[in-house]
Amino acid sequence: MSTDPAALLAGAAGSGLRLGLALKLAEQAMMAAKAEALRELELTVPQYAVLLQLSEKTGMSGAQLARGAAVTPQTMAGVLANLEAKGLIVREPSELHGKVLVTRLSEPGRARLIEADARAVAVESALWSAFDDTEREQFRTFLHRAAAALSGPDGP
Repeated sequence: MSTDPAALLAGAAGSGLRLGLALKLAEQAMMAAKAEALRELELTVPQYAVLLQLSEKTGMSGAQLARGAAVTPQTMAGVLANLEAKGLIVREPSELHGKVLVTRLSEPGRARLIEADARAVAVESALWSAFDDTEREQFRTFLHRAAAALSGPDGP
């Protein structure tokens, strides 16, 4: 039997061994659970990600928020427009770069985030509870190693 990963993973026989599919299925399950948990609050997962980021660091640009939410800058433009229309964020020109808009949480945004974070934490708690302490640490290590293996020496 071959030990060459390319030979082992090739074709239909190798598809069940591929780690990428398992990672994608886990991510989809996590995002679907969070989306369901946030639906009653009229928030999407990317909108929640923005509110959470802004609670940690105010005055971020759309590009910074897009990177943190793992969406494209074009998608983030829509996310920010929707959050602003709901009154959950405030956007204003940067003092350093007049063409860049910086974003901060509004008071209603802060209140909505508290509710949303409790729901997101409940989803994360379900995942947390599926593993013991040792397994969680191994899982984190494996995921970081996977990201590093795919990013190369200079990052993604």
